[in-house]
Amino acid sequence: MHKTSQAVHTHPVQQEMSHYQKTVLDNGLRVVTESIPHVRSVSLGIWAHVGSRDEDQSANGISHFLEHMVFKGTKNRSVLEIAQSLESLGGYLNAFTTKEQTCYYARVLDENVPQAMDVLADLILNATFKKQELEKEKLVVIEELKNAEDDPEDIIHDYFEKALFPNHTLGNPIIGTQENLRRFQRDDLKAHVSAHYVPNKMVIAAAGSIDHNTLVGMVRKYFRGLKLNGTPSHRPASVPRRERSAYEEHSRPIKQAHVCLGTIGYGIRHRDRYPLLVLNALLGEGMSSRLYQSIREKHGLAYSVYSYVTMLSDAGVFGAYLGTDKKNIENALELVHKELDKLRAREVPKTELERTKSQIKGTLMLGLENMSGRMIRLGSSEISLDSYVSLDTILKKVNTVTAEDIRRVALDLFDASKFSTIVIRPA
Repeated sequence: MHKTSQAVHTHPVQQEMSHYQKTVLDNGLRVVTESIPHVRSVSLGIWAHVGSRDEDQSANGISHFLEHMVFKGTKNRSVLEIAQSLESLGGYLNAFTTKEQTCYYARVLDENVPQAMDVLADLILNATFKKQELEKEKLVVIEELKNAEDDPEDIIHDYFEKALFPNHTLGNPIIGTQENLRRFQRDDLKAHVSAHYVPNKMVIAAAGSIDHNTLVGMVRKYFRGLKLNGTPSHRPASVPRRERSAYEEHSRPIKQAHVCLGTIGYGIRHRDRYPLLVLNALLGEGMSSRLYQSIREKHGLAYSVYSYVTMLSDAGVFGAYLGTDKKNIENALELVHKELDKLRAREVPKTELERTKSQIKGTLMLGLENMSGRMIRLGSSEISLDSYVSLDTILKKVNTVTAEDIRRVALDLFDASKFSTIVIRPA
């Protein structure tokens, strides 16, 4: 027998119905779908609850490297056959790794879902990790790492997270290190799969023109033999705390200085996650945001400037980034802290708050047109929250955020003495 829960919600603007269903198989594998009858495409993803924070120092990077290696041949398909499997149907096949999750996904026409499931299941269950392909892909990922190092706007966020989470696996770079990559062997990958690609740590998610029961039947066909093995996770029980500030400077042969500053934020279950999302939008998302209007439009100190929020299971990141001339670093930092202090000192005006809420709601609604975005929200929510959060629920939560809520979050988070700052200066 399997357990099934259902929810139906309709948004009055689009006049569409999305039908959510969840089934938990006997082995603990979860299948979640959001059916959108009026579209012809389906985004299908297989999620594993493992990422870079689950790796000790000697294994850092193995989740990401494994994500690469499953595309390098299975018992049933060669590298080329994997590449052609869905592209020949007009579909798309890809994967990504985060701090806490790994996802393999495909987007296809609804009539090609069986082929997509067959390919994805083959990647997860039958990857061969041949030595020749292993050594070639090590070189590819090392080039990916070098590419990130050559892009200061990219690599600065790795430096920033390492400063925020010293001596904690959340500070590990997702891509790992060259030393580790050169050392990984086939047995390491097989051990990682055995430990983490187990049914109680996995979710199958699909959004689009999909029939839930049909998908459950496919999942049963391919994954019924997947069993637990009881290997514990490396994930630490301790939650990182904001305890100290850090300031680091790096130099590169570049023309522009890059700056990233911020602090440890909230986890995805935190009671103030919605006020933080609204705060971040008005502070640093889009051309109308306070940081953009001050630093770019009023003072002309940066081309790119924004703030962002990342929410993990038990902690998060609040950060602000800008690129500026090396002679303007101190002035730009002062302007960022000035905007943060304003949010601590007084409540946001009602008109600005309502405009920001409308911006967030519009962004969420536009995102509904993307089936891959829906699938990612569906799978990520199931992994992180073990539940489905409907769009209507999110909109209601955003609507209830008050100016007092935003100031409370600003007072909690924007303590300059606990901010970490990373600067990459032109050499």
